[in-house]
Amino acid sequence: MILRQIRLLTWNVHRCLGIDGRISPARIADVIAAAAPDIVALQEVDVMRKRTGYVDQAEEIAHRLGMDSHFHNNLCVLEEQYGDAILTTLPSRLMHSGRLPALPGLRSIEPRGAVWARIDCGGVILNVINTHLSLVPRERRSQTECLLGPEWISREDCEGAIALVGDFNLVPRSHVYHRLTKALKDAQRSPGIGRTQPTFPSGFPVLRIDHVFMRGEVQVTHVDVIRNRLTRVASDHLPLVVDLQIS
Repeated sequence: MILRQIRLLTWNVHRCLGIDGRISPARIADVIAAAAPDIVALQEVDVMRKRTGYVDQAEEIAHRLGMDSHFHNNLCVLEEQYGDAILTTLPSRLMHSGRLPALPGLRSIEPRGAVWARIDCGGVILNVINTHLSLVPRERRSQTECLLGPEWISREDCEGAIALVGDFNLVPRSHVYHRLTKALKDAQRSPGIGRTQPTFPSGFPVLRIDHVFMRGEVQVTHVDVIRNRLTRVASDHLPLVVDLQIS
């Protein structure tokens, strides 16, 4: 049996805008590089937007890390885009990207989506689906059912280990969290991992709203929320790092 050790990092980078008011993709890349992940899932990434200096943040961060990137725009106005990205040093293929359901009457609120990449971890496949769910509970429920359904996790070719990751805007006591954990395992609640760690807000984290949910032949060996001088100011969320053993 093949066993592969993989480090995955997920982080809402808040368009690389730190709580000190400075926009810095380089600072985000420095934090990620220090963690040395194989796979990175980023939320709230700006691409060629005026407000962040017309920089393709997904590509800039990927370039600094020596990674390839898969980006999906949840919002696109002319050349300006905003969304989620998966970065990796490993061979990967974009399987699907798309919008998640929006409830009627809520269309003025930020659109939501997901991006799915199939990553070859040395002969073992890991499907990584990166998402950022709505702030509205009813809309979050609808988006969760979509992710668990035939367009995403229940799609016929979504075979092997799965990591559904990102900023879910939900805490463990919520209805949607319980719905997710009926189908998937919460990495932070894996055996032997210890106490769960919050990720938001970065300066004084009290909420656990960023998650890694797993399915398949995958074991979580270590979990850490990176909390240091740099991460406390680089974004309004802290990065969540999960070490996996995939077979």
